[in-house]
Amino acid sequence: MAQRHPETAERPAQTKPIHVVVDLNRCQGYAQCCFLAPGAFKLHGEEALWYDPAPDAAEPEAILRAAAACPVQAILVEWPEAAGR
Repeated sequence: MAQRHPETAERPAQTKPIHVVVDLNRCQGYAQCCFLAPGAFKLHGEEALWYDPAPDAAEPEAILRAAAACPVQAILVEWPEAAGR
C-alpha cells in the first residue's frame, strides 16, 4: 500500500490555485525554476523570465522546489487561506 509523505498528507486540499510572485528586479536569470517547474516558469531569451502567477495547484511540490532552488530567493509562493481558519 502506498504511503503519502507526511508534509503532503497534512496540507489542506487545494480549492484555489497557489499564487506565485517573482521579484523580477532580483531575478538574475539562473533559470533553476524553469528546470524544476517548467509548467509555471519559462525563460524567454537569455534573461527574461515569464511565469504563471496562478500555476496549477496539482503540482505544488514542483513550485515549492523551484522557489527553494532560486539562488537569489526571488520567488514568493502564497498558499490559499485554509477553509477552517
